[in-house]
Amino acid sequence: MTAKQEDYYIPNPSPWPFITATSVFSTLLGLALIINDLFFGGIFLLAGILLFTYLLFEWFGDVIEENNLGLHSKKVDSAFRQGMIWFIASEVFFFISFFASLWYIRNVSVEWLGGTGYLSATHDFLYNQFDAQWPTAGPGAVGEGFSPMEAWGIPALNTFILLTSGATITWAHWGLKTENRKLLVGGLITTIILGLIFVVMQAWEYQDAYEHLNLTLRSGVYGSTFYILTGFHGLHVITGSIMLASILGRSIKGHFSPKSHFGFEAVAWYWHFVDVVWLALFFLVYML
Repeated sequence: MTAKQEDYYIPNPSPWPFITATSVFSTLLGLALIINDLFFGGIFLLAGILLFTYLLFEWFGDVIEENNLGLHSKKVDSAFRQGMIWFIASEVFFFISFFASLWYIRNVSVEWLGGTGYLSATHDFLYNQFDAQWPTAGPGAVGEGFSPMEAWGIPALNTFILLTSGATITWAHWGLKTENRKLLVGGLITTIILGLIFVVMQAWEYQDAYEHLNLTLRSGVYGSTFYILTGFHGLHVITGSIMLASILGRSIKGHFSPKSHFGFEAVAWYWHFVDVVWLALFFLVYML
């Protein structure tokens, strides 16, 4: 590899960016058609998901093959690391926007509507029967009341599960660095199992909320903020579990070494991010 090749890397022409754009467009188009009860929405949605799944296997397969052939220089490795850092940073701000919305609703909007904020006139002007208490379904809520989700029980157990999974992925990383393949594989399998248990427990929590607490997506602002925050986090847990399964397969095949294993590190970073977000979510959504 020459000095110029060490400093610069120009990838070969690839169809994957175009296929990515096509799959995302098809998926969003399908969702839009389904929401508006128009024809062929399900077909476009399914086609987009299948195409996106295909490109993930093929595009990541190309990158893995390049890495195994030793084609990635230090500059390429640095670019991968920067890309993962920026990706996680974008996810951080994604959740910050949701947490900020929750704070604004609880500490600003509810006070205004209840007549306790500095714009107390909104209470009489908009809905003078509104009682400024949290949790609330919002002014003019229709239907039976609901019970808020308690912090102790399934949420607390899920917190313990995710914290334990953070320890097991670190355990697996230590096995990789010490060339202990049994520790590496065992740690990854344990982490995946804990992630799947978390998802199952969250589904159980949702079922209980719908059947016994009357807490649904129709439960006004509390229901919508609760489900959008916990639901998006659950989606991230599912995504992380799929990533861990991919890394497990590569680990079994011996793709990683103590000095070359950024693919493993990237997934571990993502999983720790998921853990930290859940701690913030548990405190802000369940405990406050």
